[in-house]
Amino acid sequence: MTGAALAGSFAATLQPLIEERAAANRSFFTAEAERLSRLCHGMAERFARGGRLIAVGRSPRARSDVRHVAVEFVHPVIVGKRALPALGLAAEGGRLERQVDLLARSEDIAIGFGADEDEGEAAPALAFARQRGCLTIAFAAAGAEWEFEPPSEDPDIRQELTETLYHVLWELVHVFFEHRGLLAGRARQPLTDAGASSFLYPFLDEREDDLEAVLADVRHSVLMKAQEVGELRAQTLSENQPALYAAAAALRERFERGGTLLALGNGGSATDAMDVVADFRLGRSAGASTRGWPALDLTEDPAILTAIANDIGVDAIFSRQVIAHGAAGDVLLTLSTSGNSRNVIEALRESRRRGLETISFVGYDGGTIAAQRLADYVIVTRSEHIPRIQEAQASAYHVLRALVGSP
Repeated sequence: MTGAALAGSFAATLQPLIEERAAANRSFFTAEAERLSRLCHGMAERFARGGRLIAVGRSPRARSDVRHVAVEFVHPVIVGKRALPALGLAAEGGRLERQVDLLARSEDIAIGFGADEDEGEAAPALAFARQRGCLTIAFAAAGAEWEFEPPSEDPDIRQELTETLYHVLWELVHVFFEHRGLLAGRARQPLTDAGASSFLYPFLDEREDDLEAVLADVRHSVLMKAQEVGELRAQTLSENQPALYAAAAALRERFERGGTLLALGNGGSATDAMDVVADFRLGRSAGASTRGWPALDLTEDPAILTAIANDIGVDAIFSRQVIAHGAAGDVLLTLSTSGNSRNVIEALRESRRRGLETISFVGYDGGTIAAQRLADYVIVTRSEHIPRIQEAQASAYHVLRALVGSP
């Protein structure tokens, strides 16, 4: 199908996709902002007492969220925020409940993904964690203490809302460390200035004796973040329509000629690459019963990544894999919030040399990738806030997958 034909086929459906996401986002976070503020407080109390976050999920899509939430808590991208202990337990470790049995402690927080999927197996693991004394969180009916049901039947939209929710938890749990006197088991601290955090969280004025006031500020921040990502999703999908249509047409054509999709990114973007690959490998019908497309996750193998990083350097971890796996007729899809990651740039350059088609999802102003036109199709999410960029990028690559369709 040509790019013009594909554009004509889907132009009428893109605006409803934007509107459906906006309505679900607004409904979900308006309904849940109060509970989310209290959950952030409860999580902060657990972390303050030495607890950890344990994320569990078995299916390919759930695995990407497991890895994503873990990396966000362990490697905070907001300057001055502390690293919080988090573990990701997925299928490669065996049965989830067995892993929880071995690793979970009573003060931990267990968050389950894929509880609404047949192969998810999150519910039994969460039940085990709750018996152990963990605070439990789920996104479907799974017997968890805190359950948040995204208001959509579309699995892509459900996952997008879930990602925003756990990003919000990660961002706002830190607020309560600025109010240590409000954490059970911690001594009241002298008032301190919010410092570098004030531009992001202007309400951090250390009201140590007024939990409800801090919860109200956190609730307001939840709503602000939800509004921000709603607007950013609309910008990303609207402004990048031509690039999305053209990329989908090129990708479909390459697939039909026997090509393979290679996907990559760093950190949270690496987990988004996992999600992209899972989405393309699985069919689009209910139960994923239809055949998917061939896709490789270049972030997946730690032995390959660490061998290249150790022997050659981090800049080569993806380009060396493009040399090994890429061929003319394939497509490379990259995700970067900055557009400046050197290992992503090197992979794009190597792909060009080898005749691969290239698609890049970038944030900020597109960075080096957009400025130097290093990819054939560039989808820009115009924000400098990394969590919101990743959330809007998820909507964009989900729409790309829908445009490509199934074999």
